[in-house]
Amino acid sequence: MNFESFTGRVMEMNDFSVQMNNTGSGCYKMFTVADREGAVVNFVIEPGTYFVDHVLVKVGDIVTGYYDADAPTPFIYPPQYRAIVMAKEKSGQFVKVDHFNRQLVSSDGTLKLNLTRSTPILLENGQSFSGRPENRELVVVYSNTTRSMPAQTTPHKVIVLC
Repeated sequence: MNFESFTGRVMEMNDFSVQMNNTGSGCYKMFTVADREGAVVNFVIEPGTYFVDHVLVKVGDIVTGYYDADAPTPFIYPPQYRAIVMAKEKSGQFVKVDHFNRQLVSSDGTLKLNLTRSTPILLENGQSFSGRPENRELVVVYSNTTRSMPAQTTPHKVIVLC
């Protein structure tokens, strides 16, 4: 996937219907998010959208939505993206969603992971991941980085997007 993100304040949260017969009623949401410059994005929240730390988001929260920039999207305004990951802003915590290669460097070359035996590597459902995290799409939660290029971090936890 080609992950892109958009950060802003949640302005509205509404039910979103995806089926004509309403069988999915209540299972899908639409978050309207506006950034500081006034740009607006609508995120479709599906039952499978991963929320970092399984937090509950409400109107007024600052969030970052991650989506696949290569996925087809309707040609409408404001843009509407299928949220793959949502992260609620938390002081001192950073989140990176990306493909990490064999050396655990992000696809954009800006972050390298230094994993230790105590770094939790989890599945989206919170269970331990028993495989290797290399060459996978990961959600990385961290705080400190080096000032090198790429920046290096020992993450607080890593979530594998299977």
